[in-house]
Amino acid sequence: MTQAEFLQIVMPFKDKLYRVAKRLLISSEEAEDATQEVLMKLWAGKKKMGRYKNVEAFAMTMTKNFCLDRLKSKQSGNLKLVHSNYADKGASSLQKQVEARDSVSLVERIMDDLPEQQRLILQLRDVESYEYEEIEKLMDMKPTAVRVTLSRARKAVRDKLIEMHRYGIG
Repeated sequence: MTQAEFLQIVMPFKDKLYRVAKRLLISSEEAEDATQEVLMKLWAGKKKMGRYKNVEAFAMTMTKNFCLDRLKSKQSGNLKLVHSNYADKGASSLQKQVEARDSVSLVERIMDDLPEQQRLILQLRDVESYEYEEIEKLMDMKPTAVRVTLSRARKAVRDKLIEMHRYGIG
């Protein structure tokens, strides 16, 4: 497999790998490192890549496992918990930009407080738009468990948003 062929396969989902890593590790720098590490492992095993039915799903599983291992390792105590807001470069009014950024930031902060499994399933389904079947395979869970976990995660986010808006916290 040539470098061009490899890039043609992995580039379409590289950003998804980063977003999942960022959701788990929180730090942008750590997410970049995790994404790079997974891409290097994929490159090292490029001869085996033809055996996989879905390279993207395989890479997502690798990313999830790498991040979870990283969080469990001794190094996880050194992870920076830096949260960067997404910059909106649209030409809309400043107030709308600020409100949108605050809303996204608030939901991200709430998601970051969810249990690991809920956070990852919510990220995969509602942010990355994965199908339930893909999430089931990726997380190695039964269909009912995925739906229940997603429902609980959504309810937790909704309840926290309602609570924050009720008390004007944000």
